Amino acid sequence: MEDSEIAFDERGLVPCIVQDWRTGEVLTLAYMNAESLRLTRETGEMHYFSRSRRELWHKGATSGNVQALKSLRYDCDGDALLALVEPAGPACHTGERTCFYRGELDPAAPHEILPALERTIAARARSRPEGSYTAVLLSDPALAGAKVEEEAEEVVRAAAEESDERVAEEAADVLYHLAVLLRGRDLSLADAERVLDGRRAR
Repeated sequence: MEDSEIAFDERGLVPCIVQDWRTGEVLTLAYMNAESLRLTRETGEMHYFSRSRRELWHKGATSGNVQALKSLRYDCDGDALLALVEPAGPACHTGERTCFYRGELDPAAPHEILPALERTIAARARSRPEGSYTAVLLSDPALAGAKVEEEAEEVVRAAAEESDERVAEEAADVLYHLAVLLRGRDLSLADAERVLDGRRAR
């Protein structure tokens, strides 16, 4: 579908769901008109139309929390957009990462758990708090690597000998230690996911 096929409403607007490119988390719901869509395409950063102020706005123009456009998708009717973005900071004017931070948050949805873990690991990497196991692993790459090996052996043994619950617990340990190991190399789980995506045709 081309941009010309977008079904703007009677006010010339179309709703746009904004989703984090790396994590899949929904960040906000905003509105676009033809001009904001054009500016988004031209600049590579999200521009919206404010219904309350009745004007265009460049996300992050004042806060610095820009949203770099990675991909723009349309729904089947062309009357809603999905923008996949790389956010430079919080999406919400309150300072929250996502505008959808209220309501039924517990338990977290499965797709939210690993991104939250990686953000916690990143915070430990910045602050290196005393007594933090994560900080110890980040300071000792050889130890982090040894822990990945150890936990991988344990999940294999659990799969052969133990309950499903124990297998899940050991798999969680592998994922945690792997995420720390990757962070130590300035990589993320998304980098591994990108490799998997490239292998789909094989």
